[in-house]
Amino acid sequence: MFAEIVAAVLFPLVLFYMYKSAFKKPDNFPPGPPSLPVYGAYFLLHAISPNNLAGAFIKLGRRYKTRVVGCYLGPFPAVVANGPALVKEVLNREEFDGRLDIILGRLRAFWKQLGIFFTDGYFWHTQRRFSLRYMRDFGFGRRCVELEDAITHEIKEMIDMRINGPKNDDEKKLVNGELVYLPHYLSVPFMNGMLHVFSGMTLPREDYPALWDLARHTLKFQRNSNDLGGAISLTPWLKELFPKWSGFQDLYQGNKFLTDFFRKLIEHAMATHDEGHDRHFLDMYIRKMKEEIRDTGRTTFSVDQLILICTDYMFPSATAGESVMQLLVEQMLLHPEIQDKIHEEIDRVVGRDRMPNLDDRKNMPYTEACLREMLRFETTVPLAVPHRCVVDTMLDGYHIPENTAVGVNLTSLHTDKDLWGDPEVFRPERFIKNGRLDVASDKSLPFGAGRRLCAGETYARQCMFQVFASFMQAFDVSTANGRPLTKPARRIQGIITTIPEGWVRVTPRI
Repeated sequence: MFAEIVAAVLFPLVLFYMYKSAFKKPDNFPPGPPSLPVYGAYFLLHAISPNNLAGAFIKLGRRYKTRVVGCYLGPFPAVVANGPALVKEVLNREEFDGRLDIILGRLRAFWKQLGIFFTDGYFWHTQRRFSLRYMRDFGFGRRCVELEDAITHEIKEMIDMRINGPKNDDEKKLVNGELVYLPHYLSVPFMNGMLHVFSGMTLPREDYPALWDLARHTLKFQRNSNDLGGAISLTPWLKELFPKWSGFQDLYQGNKFLTDFFRKLIEHAMATHDEGHDRHFLDMYIRKMKEEIRDTGRTTFSVDQLILICTDYMFPSATAGESVMQLLVEQMLLHPEIQDKIHEEIDRVVGRDRMPNLDDRKNMPYTEACLREMLRFETTVPLAVPHRCVVDTMLDGYHIPENTAVGVNLTSLHTDKDLWGDPEVFRPERFIKNGRLDVASDKSLPFGAGRRLCAGETYARQCMFQVFASFMQAFDVSTANGRPLTKPARRIQGIITTIPEGWVRVTPRI
């Protein structure tokens, strides 16, 4: 009897506490969904728009009639900015330049805070500035004939693999008669280009399997990083109890392959390093590390940090570039007239006697516009990598406490009807005016903006043009079964947006 009375008293008290907790937020915090125990609004967001958190925040913004949505993810306050103006404001305000200290960042950095993606403050500023300054000497972020030639060589090998057939069993996994397996068939030029910047070398064709393995493991890691680790970031103990179900096992294995790959590369660079001669970026970094240790006895430069720098810059090259190519191929299969226009432009501007080069970009507005429209139409990183508010501040009239997670909804910018008119339509012509590429009309921000702007934007845009234009010069593309494609593939939302790997038919153009 006593137990029943206690239960009768406690039950409504617990319900009342849960109700109050669900709607309790800091003073003048942006409106948003209630919080459930342990996970806050995390699962509510997935219920609102499964596998599309960017879409969930757009819906919530409309529901609460606000441009900035506030909620709790576990015990942590979080806000997401919707709409072109607010997205740009957040990206360009230094008080939002911080990064979150979450398990995903620690997992990939040997349980430390290393790299470029998930660090901030003086450490991030120093490491990012050094890496960009000296990677630029070896072609990253600028026009470089040597790097362009290296990528062109890899594209030639890629095309030869289809035209003259595979040379070994590993190549047969990606080329089968007239069929090629996307996106990995397209991956080597992106990755070998980055290796050229890091180490002054590229892996020869017989070693391509190592790069394909790298691409597969990177894709595994990023697909298991949906909303940056999701439940495992909010409840890290899941990795111990349910390593497979929580995604931790795939995250760990995918990341370990990357870090092991670069550790071997760096160990070889250190073993052959000559302080009097810098051969490549790794040499520059190793020399700086040794100098600081010798002169001051301490340094922010380390082998582990160099591994993470390489991983951070390679990560988008091993997944995003070729995935954008695969998505663009899908659009051509859905709308064959796009392929016809690209072929006409390539034949008119370049012809068939040489491969397209970066000098051709300005004379191929439709091909370049297709790439820009793809980056707008299918936002590569819908919510970007979340920022952290480093001081108490205001945003759109709301109070944002220090250490609040701050997301920018790039999808809301790329689908804004006032900005684009018909954002749901794939229309490359929106970036062309009077027969020329109209860069001023491109209001998209696929690489972000501000101090957190993706450092690889120039490299990515140049490499995508080289790969795509050369691929389309060489081939006609159709579905593997020969039937018209009538609907797009399902989207897989990890850190970036991808679609399932698959075969397409590529026929050499006569």
